[in-house]
Amino acid sequence: MTYCVGMMVNEGLAMIADTRTNAGVDNISSYKKLHVTQVPGERVIAIATAGNLSVTQMALSLVSKGIHMPGGDGPETLETVPSLFRAAQICGHALQQVRSEFSPSPALSPEADALRLSASMLLGGQVKGGQLRLYLIYSLGNFIECGPDTPYMQIGELKYGKPILDRALRPETAMAEAVKLGLISFDSTIRSNIAVGPPFDMIVIPRDGLHGEQRRIEADDPYFRDLGRRWSEALANAHRAMPAPPWLEQITPPRPSISVVG
Repeated sequence: MTYCVGMMVNEGLAMIADTRTNAGVDNISSYKKLHVTQVPGERVIAIATAGNLSVTQMALSLVSKGIHMPGGDGPETLETVPSLFRAAQICGHALQQVRSEFSPSPALSPEADALRLSASMLLGGQVKGGQLRLYLIYSLGNFIECGPDTPYMQIGELKYGKPILDRALRPETAMAEAVKLGLISFDSTIRSNIAVGPPFDMIVIPRDGLHGEQRRIEADDPYFRDLGRRWSEALANAHRAMPAPPWLEQITPPRPSISVVG
C-alpha cells in the first residue's frame, strides 16, 4: 500500500508520494512512486502511483517507449503529448493494456483477481499553451479531473489523511499552507498505518511557471518531525479546551474531594 496526494490551489500544484511497498510485515521495501518529466519552460508532468507495483512500473515503461493510441499518427510519450488531457489518456491506455496482459488467477474470484491487479495514478502538471491540471487515473484507464469544489486528489491509503484536507484545504489556500497540510496528512497516515512510510517525494509546480521544484523528505527531516510534534500537541490542547458532553454530568457521580491534613 502507499499514499499519494495532489493539491491544486490558485498558486499552483503540489504532489507528495511515499515510497513504502510491502508484501507482509517482514518484507518491506522502498520504491520511488513520484515520477517527473520536465522540460523547463515547455512542460512539467508528474505522476504518482499506487497499487500493484508491477502493473504501474510496466505501464510507465510503456509510456516512456511510446503509446500508439487509436486514431493516432504514431507513438506518443510524455515528452510529445500536446496537453495534460492527452497525457492522462496515454497513461490510462497503458494501465488498461498492462492489466489485460495478466492471466486471471484460477484460485481467486473475479473480484479478488481485479483487486490483485488494482493500480491507480495521479497525473498533474502543465504543457505550454495549456492549463495546470490534475487527474486521477483508475485501473480501467478512465480518469477524472480535480476541480475547485474539492481541490485535492488522493490514491492509496487515503482515509487517515483525508479529514485534515477536507477541513482546511481551499483553492485560495497559499501554497506553503497547502504543503503544510499535505505533510500533516502524511503524519496522520503513518501514525495509523505501517504500510505507509518515509521517505516522501514531493514536487511543487507554480501555476504557469512550467517547472517544478522537487524535494525528498526523509524520516529524520527536522521540519517534518517538528510539524508532527506540534500537530499532536495542538490536537491535545484543542480537545482539552472543548467542553465535556453535558449529558455525562447527569450520569457520572462527582469525584470525591480530597482534603489534605497537615
